[in-house]
Amino acid sequence: MKYIVAIIQPHKLDEVMSALEEIQVNLMTVSNVLGRGTQKGLTEVYRGAKEVGSLLKKIKLEIACNEDFVERTIQAIVKGARTGEIGDGKIFVFDLPEVIRIRTGEKGGKAIG
Repeated sequence: MKYIVAIIQPHKLDEVMSALEEIQVNLMTVSNVLGRGTQKGLTEVYRGAKEVGSLLKKIKLEIACNEDFVERTIQAIVKGARTGEIGDGKIFVFDLPEVIRIRTGEKGGKAIG
């Protein structure tokens, strides 16, 4: 099992979610976050408005998946999020030693779904 965390541009969320739905990855947590990378707060266009600041608005996706979904999940995120410009984001992949579904007590891959 793996835990995938992706930081993407806010205007790419719909495209990333569509790409994930195509591969039947529907379980995720989405958060609005602030951050900065190599852009260092350079001007960014967000929904048609330019924003300048040291921290930029980003979206964080968190997805727990079984091993057979890891690579296709990564590729779907890249497909939906890539613009080819600085600030497209990052994907982090962590080992996930245990998952427990609170409602049923199921553990491991069964708890992910």
